[in-house]
Amino acid sequence: MSTASPQPSRYALDPELADAFSAPRPAVARGDWAKLRELGTAGQAYMATLDPASTGVTRTRYSTPAADGAALELRWYRPRDATPGPAVLYVHGGGMVLGSLDAYDRLLGWYAEQSRVPFLSVGYRPAPESTGTALAEDVYAGLRWLNQHAPELDIDPHRIAVMADSGGGAPAAGATLLARERGTPIARQILIYPMLDDRTVNPDPALDAVAPWTYDNNATAWGAVLGDRAGTDRVSPVEAPARLTDATALPSAYLETGDLDIFRTEVIRYAATLAVGGVPVELHVHPGAPHGFDRLAPDATVTRRAHRDRLRVIATL
Repeated sequence: MSTASPQPSRYALDPELADAFSAPRPAVARGDWAKLRELGTAGQAYMATLDPASTGVTRTRYSTPAADGAALELRWYRPRDATPGPAVLYVHGGGMVLGSLDAYDRLLGWYAEQSRVPFLSVGYRPAPESTGTALAEDVYAGLRWLNQHAPELDIDPHRIAVMADSGGGAPAAGATLLARERGTPIARQILIYPMLDDRTVNPDPALDAVAPWTYDNNATAWGAVLGDRAGTDRVSPVEAPARLTDATALPSAYLETGDLDIFRTEVIRYAATLAVGGVPVELHVHPGAPHGFDRLAPDATVTRRAHRDRLRVIATL
């Protein structure tokens, strides 16, 4: 009896991204969230130097209490020629175990300037210092503040989008579920290669060799957020939005992922869940693009295309 030989992967890295993703990946043992945070913080600091600069954007710092009374930092980015009405609440990436408002400062200034829409960045508290639904609650606190201050900020509470990338995806989508439960309006979800599913921990050989955010990283991060509940049936959609089964009455959504991203399949499935629930969805799967392609290769064709699409969607708020 003959045994079929394994088929080679048909996934190939976009040639324009090759230089950005040529460096070897540092290995981090599963469960070592502190090392993951150390290396990830350095990586985000480097990416921030590649982000496009902006001029004519006013930055103002605010704070708001979290559900437990702790103070959360907020940063308001208002372009000089801001369009009255819309606003975007932004939730930064970092696998939910790292990240900072500083690491996204240039990027959000650029988004605000290019879209003419103000952005509010919320400093949610990462795991393992904050766990479970607390991350989404922190994001919701930022949304609540934006709603409460809408008149003085010249925005319409019904024209606020929640936007996130990477590890910000779960608390952003979780906060959107909290908003649905609590009657707080959200105009749109904009999720860029979001991290949504705590069960994405078993390596796919086609992706494992090229993915900069690895399956080990993912297991470590979700373990920090959920503890021993990770991967069990004791996880709520507010914590891991891929667990969502009822998408009724959620806002329309824009989602992106690369086909060399370990989040690819969970993003596609989440888009399908939203669509089945009657939610209008725009989904992009970028060929040859790994996780974080846009920030590591800001001049690549796929990045320019992604930026055009994001700005187009923000302009519809």
